[in-house]
Amino acid sequence: MDVRGLVDLLVAHQPVAVLSGAGISTDSGIPDYRGSGVDRRRRPPITYRAFMREPRTRRRYWARSHVGYRHVAAAVPNPGHRAVAALQRAGLVGPVVTQNVDGLHQAGGAVDVLDIHGRLDRVICTACGDVTARGDFGARLTDANPAFAARAASIAPDGDADLRDDEVDGFRVPACEPCGGVLKPDVVFFGESMPRVRRERAAAAVADAGALLVLGSSLAVMSGYRLVLQAAADRQPIGIVTRGPSRGDHLAAVRVDDGLSAVLDAVVRTATAPAPAA
Repeated sequence: MDVRGLVDLLVAHQPVAVLSGAGISTDSGIPDYRGSGVDRRRRPPITYRAFMREPRTRRRYWARSHVGYRHVAAAVPNPGHRAVAALQRAGLVGPVVTQNVDGLHQAGGAVDVLDIHGRLDRVICTACGDVTARGDFGARLTDANPAFAARAASIAPDGDADLRDDEVDGFRVPACEPCGGVLKPDVVFFGESMPRVRRERAAAAVADAGALLVLGSSLAVMSGYRLVLQAAADRQPIGIVTRGPSRGDHLAAVRVDDGLSAVLDAVVRTATAPAPAA
């Protein structure tokens, strides 16, 4: 692993903006979408269009998510998350732009974190914009479905669980309490546009940094790849640490194909080590 190359990038171009993806959370027990541990038999994720148009789709989503969210909510930060926070405290890393919806960067001590795809621990009304804590809405789901006892076969990074159709039949989904509108998790679904304000804030975070460090992302989703293209156009050095290929590999000044926890721990130890005595 090219730890020295990563440290040199951080030291020479501080503060460096971080763009993180699902790969940084795999050591917390949350699977990624494209890694070797993904169950390829899982159903495709529910799209925004289907969620908004089809009551049956919303019922299926909330039943599956009601089971799967428990797994995400129980996850704790891993050494990779804590290393990013340590690099921030050392002044080497600036803002963190994450594609993840698990909140683990903040739980691991990072500050100035932009969740560009939203947060799974919030529920928003698509009509009036009222925001509810996921725990409170989960209690409403439990009250509305006292006999529901499905168990997940597999879990996705967004907390979606794989359940049989017969397990979700009859599942009841409460409406927004203030207005009766449709509730959805406060995350960007597949096929849904990212809020403009987040897109602009992410672009500004990268523009103001000296370099960009990509952690745990294949960059298959345009929201992240766009930031890499922006950094490349601005001639900012780009470092990429992720297992397997990424769409931005040809733009990287430093490329490491290895586990994030081990790599970032080594980077922190090397970057923050006291200088040898003269």
